[in-house]
Amino acid sequence: MKYIGILINFRESIFLIKNKSTCFLLLLTVLTGCSKDVLVENPKTVAAELFYNTPEEVESAVNAIYAPIRSNYAEQIAVLDAHTDWGYGRGSRADYNSFQGFNSGNINNAGIRWNSFYQSIRNSNIVIKNAPDGTDIDQSDIELFMAEAKFMRALNYFILVRNWAGVPLRTEVNMEVRDLPKSSAAEVFDYILQDLIDAEDKLPETLRNLGRPTKYAVKSLMADVYLTLEMYGEAASKALEVIQSDRFSLVPTTSIEDLQYKLFGPDLLTSTEEIFYFKYTHELGQGNWINFVLNHPSTGLFNFGGAYAHYGDAANKFHINWDDNDLRKHLWDQIDFGLGATTLVSKKYVDQGAVNNRGAGNDLPVYRYAEILLVYAEASARVANGPTVESMEALNKVRRRAYGQDSDTPSSFDYNSEDYDIDSFIDLVLNERAYEFIFEGKRWYDLKRTGKAAETILDVKGIAIAEKHYLWPIPISEIDFNNEMSQADQNPGY
Repeated sequence: MKYIGILINFRESIFLIKNKSTCFLLLLTVLTGCSKDVLVENPKTVAAELFYNTPEEVESAVNAIYAPIRSNYAEQIAVLDAHTDWGYGRGSRADYNSFQGFNSGNINNAGIRWNSFYQSIRNSNIVIKNAPDGTDIDQSDIELFMAEAKFMRALNYFILVRNWAGVPLRTEVNMEVRDLPKSSAAEVFDYILQDLIDAEDKLPETLRNLGRPTKYAVKSLMADVYLTLEMYGEAASKALEVIQSDRFSLVPTTSIEDLQYKLFGPDLLTSTEEIFYFKYTHELGQGNWINFVLNHPSTGLFNFGGAYAHYGDAANKFHINWDDNDLRKHLWDQIDFGLGATTLVSKKYVDQGAVNNRGAGNDLPVYRYAEILLVYAEASARVANGPTVESMEALNKVRRRAYGQDSDTPSSFDYNSEDYDIDSFIDLVLNERAYEFIFEGKRWYDLKRTGKAAETILDVKGIAIAEKHYLWPIPISEIDFNNEMSQADQNPGY
């Protein structure tokens, strides 16, 4: 297993939870009376021993799980996509696309995300540990909240293990331990899957609130984990469970505007495609930052200008080989802002009603139905050692929609399974995923897990990836502060 082999062979990391006491919790309340009913940050402090009495009190603690990861997810996407064959960074972000972004001059940026993921894990652990002690709460509610916390904990660890390899496993049992040794990547993956198995049957089939996970969010994350682990039969099975639920469908699109507003629009509450998204709204402190990071002021699509810190290039081989009839290709504006006439700026996320540069209302997809179709296409073909009728149809559904066609009706844009063997079909799927999930943070992971990162980046960008570039550095503060940690535990090359 190429990707996992890379992970397991690398040194791992240690994290020190800086909030040593469970006596105080960051709480969130649910926004009511606004255009979107989403998780809203409203800090409070409450003594832990007085806290878990009612479902409402436990749910406030559950809300706190989302705050750290939600506030950093846009930045996570931007950094990951600057590592891709099609993505570039400008200014202080230029080092990311040259694979120098986490060297000594910029190493703290990795630490910011490390800390946010672990804070979310910490808040999950607090819920899992203390929810059963509620004095006025039904067992069914306890199980529901604990399942949600385990899903979020698994998601955070999945992000950590793919970016750092082995990491310490902070759980509800050891969360007060100051010095905790790292676990292997394999142990982290095992823990992720156990959390998801525990959560799968405890979460509802339908949304109880926007932005909450259902059992299908769990199945989707499981499918992704299995795909990463090259457990293709299990990945195909979980993806198929989502598909056969008949609860999801691709949102029809016939124009660029449909893509912008029907899939990613700032005022969307949800759609038939949404499985699990981080939710944002037009409220101070509750909006999305990705519009500002990506947008150029000349587009007129975001009323707070933009940093245009990440961009594409029409002269890039990836873009040249992209069919002009594909609607997704036109979610780029060609704008020369000093980097050349072929510079491309994304217009995937638009919001002219944002309240400030961090106040866009666009939600960020974590899992949507298009991805599940493509997971099934890849995993089932790998099991069969070639494309099946079913795997090709799953791929073609996504492709048809991208060309403005009915996703369920055969079209002239369809691929035919008899024209492809297993290797060429996997390339088709990976290309489709690359087109579909631009600025959703998927491509770099795909290149790593399939062992195609080095050859692809060298071919398209002319950059040779070193071994160190597959993982991010462990924050220096963690190495210095933790008694179980030394520089010998740092990931190679840092």
